[in-house]
Amino acid sequence: PCPTSPGTPAPGAVLVAYNVPHRDCGQHSAGGAADRAAYGEWIDAFASAIGESKAVVVLEPDAVPHMVDGCTPAEYHGERSTLISGAVERLKRQPGVKVYLDAGNPAWIEDPEKIAGPLRRAGIAQADGFSLNVSNFQTDTATRAYGKALSERLDGAHYVVDTSRNGNGPLGAAGQDAWCNPPGRALGTPPTTRTGDPLLDAYLWIKRPGESDGSCRGGPSAGTWWPEYALGLARNTKG
Repeated sequence: PCPTSPGTPAPGAVLVAYNVPHRDCGQHSAGGAADRAAYGEWIDAFASAIGESKAVVVLEPDAVPHMVDGCTPAEYHGERSTLISGAVERLKRQPGVKVYLDAGNPAWIEDPEKIAGPLRRAGIAQADGFSLNVSNFQTDTATRAYGKALSERLDGAHYVVDTSRNGNGPLGAAGQDAWCNPPGRALGTPPTTRTGDPLLDAYLWIKRPGESDGSCRGGPSAGTWWPEYALGLARNTKG
């Protein structure tokens, strides 16, 4: 479960469903289910395990943005949209589950118009909204502006923001690998549902702020706990 600010209503466990076929285009977090049938079985088991509990599920980080930026080959787009929309439907059968379909971050798909259609095809109308900045470092200000613009293109959809590592914003002038274990970053806004914005349901620490992004800048493999990086995030945090 994600820690929350004092006095903040807990949203339940914060879970990430991350197993779509052809995950991460074969990059640092490559893998995923072997095929359509395997993914269906996996998401059914995932949902069943939640049972009657309250949970926020961030669904398939990067999966929709990778269809927009061309990283995922076009021949997989139709199947991926079907699998994700099916996952939304299955997860929403659990009475305590809220589902947010990942929409990347404002520095990735810069024009929200380009991702609105793919999100619709992936079933966002049946979800509780979309997630932004998962495992990234964009500022709260930039992310909220993007969230508002994307929401306007999705009939007022709500959203959540990952603030686990964005306290110092993104690393400047770092090229294409600015997202991968950048130095000098800090913890961001503590998790809370008190956002002051009716569209923004919560700030959450979706990425555990000590997990490596991959074997870059001396880090271990993606998803591995890296205590030195976690300590750096804590030391760089203001206040």
